[in-house]
Amino acid sequence: MILKKHNVLLLLVISLFFSTGSTFAQQEKGIVGQNNWLSYWTKFHLKPETKPKPTQILSGEIKGDTVTLLKKEIYLLLGDVFVTDSTRLVIEPGTLILADHKTKASLIITSGSTIHAKGNQTDPIVFTSSKDAPRAGDWGGIFLLGDAPSNKLSEKDLVKKGLVSYSPDNLIYGGTNTESNSGVMEYVRIEYAGKRTKDFGFFDALSLYAVGNQTQISNIMMSYSKGNSLYIVGGGVDLKQLVSFKASHSDYMFDSGTQVNISNSLAVRSPYDSASKGAASIHVTTNSNEEEANFAKVKTSVTANNLTLLNFSNNLKNAIEVGLVHEAIYVDANTQLTMNKSVISGFNPAVIFSREISLNDKNLQQIRFTNMYFNSCEGNIFVEFSKDNEDLESWYGNSSFQNVYSKGEDVKTFIDHKNLKNPDFRLRINKIIASSSSN
Repeated sequence: MILKKHNVLLLLVISLFFSTGSTFAQQEKGIVGQNNWLSYWTKFHLKPETKPKPTQILSGEIKGDTVTLLKKEIYLLLGDVFVTDSTRLVIEPGTLILADHKTKASLIITSGSTIHAKGNQTDPIVFTSSKDAPRAGDWGGIFLLGDAPSNKLSEKDLVKKGLVSYSPDNLIYGGTNTESNSGVMEYVRIEYAGKRTKDFGFFDALSLYAVGNQTQISNIMMSYSKGNSLYIVGGGVDLKQLVSFKASHSDYMFDSGTQVNISNSLAVRSPYDSASKGAASIHVTTNSNEEEANFAKVKTSVTANNLTLLNFSNNLKNAIEVGLVHEAIYVDANTQLTMNKSVISGFNPAVIFSREISLNDKNLQQIRFTNMYFNSCEGNIFVEFSKDNEDLESWYGNSSFQNVYSKGEDVKTFIDHKNLKNPDFRLRINKIIASSSSN
């Protein structure tokens, strides 16, 4: 059934209360927390600095029952480094791993092996470029390979990124174990990854291939990736308190039948660091390569709660006018996306649906936006290559979805978004003015 057009006028009045002292009242939308969970372990104000001299080199294969990287050492990641043979790689809080920019190093946790990188708020684990003056794409990235299912044609597949390994087995991912465990990553920063290759495009800061739901991923900051910040192929994990900062491509890309829950996470984009096309805060697709997909298998399904997606610019209006700002969310056909209590601020437009998606009740039940805060976007929800979005605005503007639309300035929307030494991207309520409609 094709959507009927409605003339919907959404009038929402928000009760505003000023807080006292240094504490700000905040909305339940966007990233939340009684305290600013971005403090201490994150680093938004990156600048050139002299790197310490490495004391240990990581190269080739790492194997053994348990191998531990120590905080007291400085590690140089050299070339493509594989953790193999069911090895448990433990990284102590505060450990610094410098990725060699000459060999464009990467770390690959092969299927059956695990990583236990548990930093803490005051002592995060840091993967960064070995250069004193680093740039996006200086090195490859981190790969976790598991044996959970995907919607690839074959149950098992090879990572096709040009990684160099003595054994093809080190590149295998996929299987049937939805509860497989690739380990723990917590309070980790990944900086300046995303190298470019001639035949395989860009690497991503963190790539999860068929990683199962026993894997724990939380409090990960991915900064200045030349590719995507996070790329997930198949499998299914719960993601919490992630940060993507100024990625060139997408912040969070979900592919190949992955089943993901992502909550309380942030993506900060810059119009001047973003690729000219194919870059969104969230990109949801069932398979980015249709020739490798079995669409009879599971669809990609993403459930997103309390996300904040924003463009960081001192002159957003001009950046939009000259075409540097793109959509926040791209939704492909044959996917499911449920997004709730999230903030989308400063995009052009907020959401784009693939032109392959037919606008009928069945499909729109698979793509839900509820209790959202759409702010300062040049249009809200469109179909790709179409300027007519009246049906979609009527559908998602219905009062039952409880979505809010505004044109507020970022400085009046977020508690302290400009202070990159200690930013606070939580939404505050004491400056938000009621909005009148989705148009």
